[in-house]
Amino acid sequence: MTFAHAERLALCDSALSAGPHAPTLCEGWTVADLVAHLHIRESDPLAALGIIVPALAGLTRRHMDAALQRYGFEGLLEIVRNGPDRWSPLRLPGLDEKANSTEMFIHHEDIRRGGVVPAPRDLGSAVEDALWRSVGMAKLVFRSAPVGIVLERSDVPGTELRAKAGTRTVTLVGKPSELTLYIAGRRGRADVRLVGEPDALATFESVRVGM
Repeated sequence: MTFAHAERLALCDSALSAGPHAPTLCEGWTVADLVAHLHIRESDPLAALGIIVPALAGLTRRHMDAALQRYGFEGLLEIVRNGPDRWSPLRLPGLDEKANSTEMFIHHEDIRRGGVVPAPRDLGSAVEDALWRSVGMAKLVFRSAPVGIVLERSDVPGTELRAKAGTRTVTLVGKPSELTLYIAGRRGRADVRLVGEPDALATFESVRVGM
């Protein structure tokens, strides 16, 4: 079983346990909203455009609400658990792993950490290695940061990635899983330590940079 598939199943279990009205780390979204988002992303290509095109966000919201009304929370959750439709290219194992590993991980943690922050999970070195390969997205996320940015793995000493050059540098230290959450905008709930000169840290933390 791939990590993407295992995380999909774990996400659905956590969503069912939390219930549809529980909060998530996605601002303004309940667990039901997040499940509807995942359904639209995989099953409604037109409405899914609103995930990345702000002008279509209203269309996405309407389709999310319609899906919840049609299937109900548990019914929609079962659809997400079963994965994309047979015709979807996301059914291909390699593409599913590339497209959904990080997505499922982030949204699973959105549910897990939406209330009281639980104990961290031990994802294992293989998963952490895979997530480390994906943190290259930090180069895009932090492209307008006012300081240089370096990512450093806390679980593999000496392993670093420079996301942005700069005369003053802030280093983000954490496991790849936690760095992934930080880069994805979950700063307050990610176990990441910031290292740098006080003025560089103050400058970085005063500017909202990221997804």
